[in-house]
Amino acid sequence: MSILIKNVLFNDKTIDIYIEGKEIKQIGAGLSFPADKILDGSRKAVIPGFVNAHTHAAMTLFRGFGDDMPLMPWLEQKIWPNEAKMTREDVYWGAKLACLEMIKSGTTTFFDMYQRPRVTADVTEEMGLRGIIAGVCFDGFDKEEAEKCKRHNERLIQDVDNYSKRVRFSIGPHAIYTVSGELLKWAHRFAMEHQIPIHLHLAETEGEVKDSLDRFGLTPVRYLYKLGVLSPRLIIAHGIYIDDDELRMLADHEVKVVHNPASNMKLASGIHFKFKEMRQLGITVGLGTDGCSSSNNLDMIEAMKLASLLGKAWRKDPEALTANDVNYGVAEVRYCGRSRYVRFKSRADQGRVFSRSMFDRSQHPRFYPELQFRLKSCIRRQRQLRGYRYL
Repeated sequence: MSILIKNVLFNDKTIDIYIEGKEIKQIGAGLSFPADKILDGSRKAVIPGFVNAHTHAAMTLFRGFGDDMPLMPWLEQKIWPNEAKMTREDVYWGAKLACLEMIKSGTTTFFDMYQRPRVTADVTEEMGLRGIIAGVCFDGFDKEEAEKCKRHNERLIQDVDNYSKRVRFSIGPHAIYTVSGELLKWAHRFAMEHQIPIHLHLAETEGEVKDSLDRFGLTPVRYLYKLGVLSPRLIIAHGIYIDDDELRMLADHEVKVVHNPASNMKLASGIHFKFKEMRQLGITVGLGTDGCSSSNNLDMIEAMKLASLLGKAWRKDPEALTANDVNYGVAEVRYCGRSRYVRFKSRADQGRVFSRSMFDRSQHPRFYPELQFRLKSCIRRQRQLRGYRYL
């Protein structure tokens, strides 16, 4: 199947884009091809597909459940007891709803951490998205549970060949308060051996920092440093409570960090995410929505808006976190196959898979369309173009 997009704005120029199958075949002005489908791109712009760098897809089923609670009571009293009752079918439909929601709001790639990862992988394959699906590790400092986690991930990594290149696995030790140091070190070795990312919650709340000091005698990042598990393959979600010395540790080891503003605000985990300082040190920073129970949606446009406004507010600096800064976090993450970890590159070149979105500029007549687009909380007239799918 072929698609020809005519007269669309791309990199401040009006051009045509010709796509065959899922690949961009030609970009230029005045293209003329006998395409199966011709789309009028007038008054529209092509933008990179968004990357949701931290979420729990099937938690769409918990949207609005356990509102107005702090993190640990929310987890222990509401989420974990009910997640224990979830069936394969529950995860399937929860993940499918998540994929639909992400497609409709312009997301083409997501990093997921949840139970029954094969089910989420199956759904990702069916829906045509890109997914980096984590095999969750959660041993509760119990040696028998740790062994179960190891065997589970060893089996999971063998399944990657059952999927297309759009679906890849990572390893997901939940957090330092639910996963033993020995299992964290094993996960690090496993990731290095199989050349996959490690997806971990870290430094999310003040309580986590206090618990880390009480239990390990170190703050969360220093604890990981002592374990020897900081590496370019490590992606930490949240990372709110990190001091300047720890930032340098992350930078030195090329650790990636994902900001989740909606979840951090809803659970009142904290607001002082050091986006600017991380970027200055060369730390790769992504944006995520977290799961729907802690953020209520998977809308990356809203995540951009919240990240930008929140970063300005706590610094009392209107020039902090510009539109281009937050765009960096949602549009430039890429997982580069099983032989690479994560990099931030986003290109629409000839010969590359088309993984971009088109939004209607006529709905947003402003002096600075990029800024207005990023500060707009939700764009309902967005059309996702990905392979054969048109929404």
